[in-house]
Parts: sequence; structure tokens; C-alpha cells
Amino acid sequence: MPELPEVETVLRGLAPHLLGRSLVAATVREARLRWPVPADLEARVQGRLILGLQRRGKYLLLQLEDGHLLCHLGMSGNLRLVPGETPPRKHDHIDLLLDDGRVLRYHDPRRFGALLWTADPGSHPLLEGLGVEPLSDAFDGPRLHALCQGRSSAIKQVIMNARLLVGVGNIYANEVLFHAGIDPRTHAGRLSRVRCARLAAAIKETLTRAIAAGGSTLRDFVDGHGTPGWFQQTYRVYGRAGLACAVCGKLILTLRQGARATYYCPACQHR
Repeated sequence: MPELPEVETVLRGLAPHLLGRSLVAATVREARLRWPVPADLEARVQGRLILGLQRRGKYLLLQLEDGHLLCHLGMSGNLRLVPGETPPRKHDHIDLLLDDGRVLRYHDPRRFGALLWTADPGSHPLLEGLGVEPLSDAFDGPRLHALCQGRSSAIKQVIMNARLLVGVGNIYANEVLFHAGIDPRTHAGRLSRVRCARLAAAIKETLTRAIAAGGSTLRDFVDGHGTPGWFQQTYRVYGRAGLACAVCGKLILTLRQGARATYYCPACQHR
């Protein structure tokens, strides 16, 4: 958390307010994030025009005239646009002052996120090995089937592998496998073309619905304007162990896969 829908929600909420604006200054109150904030951050951004805002996996890219700010929200971070006179709260680590007086503020209680500088995002170590974007035209049933070929790993682990497919975190992996009717323990290499097509469609459809709902707020996620998401109200399996399946009435079960909690319906999902 935040996963792809939450990051995309932040991007879409901020983009209309940032594009075409200039950065006037930067204030770093705490540089010790997951990776240190560049010591020359203010010099890098001061006077630069914001040309674009993109997402790559769970990373946000703020395109300036001669480089990019690379932002990751970690486990608990958020980027909010606030009036310039808004006093910083605890864990408000970085402010980027815009030319209209507003502030783009980075907040991160756990400090697992990052704000970095890169001249070339495509060659940055955090981005260069990432897999296909699930909402792009490049991802479909045949592409997923090709990614699964020869893999004995459980399908849940495969669709969460950012080197293969970016942005599908634990919450949404549970949900898409339910909607596709696939047991999360199924060996990826055993999936037929038909089941891969169903799963790819479920990934696209679930992520799209989650973005429309503003993402999921389980604890502290808010969008760029401080608004929580509500997709968690539609979960079919995630966090519902011991409750009745809304489709068949059987109890939702849970297990551990790769140190992450997995939730599934034993009647609706099949190997």
C-alpha cells in the first residue's frame, strides 16, 4: 500500500493542478527516507517548469525541463496539494513550492518512500527492469500466457512479480484471482490460454474499477487533495477470512504466500 490504483488516483488528481506550473523552491525537513533525498534537490527544481506527470508501476514521475523527480509513496506516504500557508504536520518531510503559492507536500510516517532525481527514468535502477503495465495495450491474455509459460510458481506470486507485471500488489492480486475464478495456489505454467485471458481481463477490470473509486483506504491513504478512497467497500475476498462469500455463501479462507496474506473462496476459485 499504496498500490497501482492509489498511485494512479494521486496522479490524476494532481496533474491538472501541476502541469504548466513552475517550481519556486523546495524545503526538505527530513532527508532520511528509504533512499536519501538528494542534497541538491532545491537547486535541481528551482525555476523548472512542470511538463508532465506519469506513472510507472507504483512510481510517480514529475517531468521537469531537464530531468524527472521520481517519487515512491512507500507503505504510508502521500503527496498532497495544500495552500502555501498550511503549517507542516509531523512527518511532512518535503515541500515543493509552486509559482501560484500552493505547496506539493510529501508526507510519510514510516519513511519507506522516496523522492529522487533522475535525468533518464528509463535507465534508473528502480525502473529499468520493470515489467509490462497491466492497463496498457501491451498486456492481454496472450501476453500473460507467455509470461506464465514454464513457471511452477503460484499464479498469485507471478502476477505480483514487478519484473513481469507491474503494480499488482497484494490487495488487488487477491481480488482479481477471485473474479477470474482461479485458486491463488495454481501453478502459473498450468494455466490455459482461456484462463489467462480471463485473468488478464479481471486484472484490467478490477484495477480500472479501483481507480474510479479513488483506490483503497485501509489505514491512511488519501489522494492529492486529502480524500480517502472507497474501493475497500467492494472487496470480495481481501480481509474477509471467516466471512461468507457473497457469491456462493462458503466461508472465505486465508493462507500465507510469500509472507503475504492470501484470501480466497474454495468453492468459487479452482486450480
